[in-house]
Amino acid sequence: MIDDSAIKLRYASLGPYLDERGRRLFAAAEALAAGWGGIATVARITGIARSTIGRGLDELRDEGEPAAAPDRVRRAGAGRPPLVVTDPTVLTDLKELVEPTTRGDPEAALLWTARSLRNLAAALRECGQPLRPNVLHVDASAMTVRRCSGRAR
Repeated sequence: MIDDSAIKLRYASLGPYLDERGRRLFAAAEALAAGWGGIATVARITGIARSTIGRGLDELRDEGEPAAAPDRVRRAGAGRPPLVVTDPTVLTDLKELVEPTTRGDPEAALLWTARSLRNLAAALRECGQPLRPNVLHVDASAMTVRRCSGRAR
């Protein structure tokens, strides 16, 4: 018989201090200690997916894919590549749109524009770039362009 209350107590006391990798390994260790039916019980108690607990068990047993480096929570390579890598024309199109409304010293590293990210994204969509303003924000910050506020401070 698996002691649900003990697992709940341990998870409640340690959970706030664990990152994603720590939660995965904690749940895997609890499931391993519980024995038969441990994965399902720990998943029900903690809310962690059974597949995640299974990956944690593989990490504990050193099976399957290599775990993340000790200084990382996840394996390298996750996530979408930057838009500038997948479509290099975006940056040049963005510079052409921003240049007429740019303010500040042209030799400075940081330039200011009077156009909003929403308006820039709409103009880029008209040029054939399927963008949303939140995607544009990341690329604009990489280009060191900032939105100029319309009010005096």
